[in-house]
Amino acid sequence: MGKHLGQHLLVSKKIADKIVDTSLLDNNKCDFVLEIGPGRGALTEKLLEKYKKVVCVEKDKTFCEYLEKKFENEIEKKKLILFSSDIRDFNLTKFFGEDEKYKVVANIPYYITGSIIKDFLSKEKKPTSMTLLVQKEVAERIAKSKKESVLSLSVKFFGAPLYICTVKKNVFSPQPKVVSAILHIKDIKDQEKIFEKCFFQIIKKAFSAKRKKISSLLDKETCDLLVSIGVSKDKRAEDVDISAWENLTKEKN
Repeated sequence: MGKHLGQHLLVSKKIADKIVDTSLLDNNKCDFVLEIGPGRGALTEKLLEKYKKVVCVEKDKTFCEYLEKKFENEIEKKKLILFSSDIRDFNLTKFFGEDEKYKVVANIPYYITGSIIKDFLSKEKKPTSMTLLVQKEVAERIAKSKKESVLSLSVKFFGAPLYICTVKKNVFSPQPKVVSAILHIKDIKDQEKIFEKCFFQIIKKAFSAKRKKISSLLDKETCDLLVSIGVSKDKRAEDVDISAWENLTKEKN
């Protein structure tokens, strides 16, 4: 079950505890959590102990049937809501009210990690934080690397990424081919729409050809603004940090 969807099930209670504890790091009060791809419910069990309401979205119907039996009491009490769907088709407003804050916790297939992160950060109703089991290389690229990417800048534009810890292969079944890590994105916030649109227009152009210098990808006016805030136009986009891109966007607006 699950393997055909690229899912590697978490079997370590210690790592499950670590993920849930990490999701509770934020100071803001939040009683609700959305879990993506619960599988057999290893994380779900721990989340139910800490949160008032847990909403699980699971694409695999066989897993859904298993979870319905395992958490029959919690479902009956409406402490757990189980939704059989691809997370990319899930309607958040159906389960979280307009004023309800929520967090995201997930052990998701690695091939959709980037799209899931981008999707939730671009939603009208964003989570206050995301705690994710992801490929170690992806977590490092987002939270630790000095080289930026569109994904890493997207995360930093909306929140603050933290590399929590490395997770070994043997805590999963079946074992993945790569080492994993817990990535926590805290303090997720909304951005003013015009500012957001301008920011992404700039960085997408700047990253349109990875090996080229910014001067050959951005127009002269934008390059001059970059220089005015202390960034050489001879740099590549991956060598420019989030604060510089944000300052440039402010100047453009």
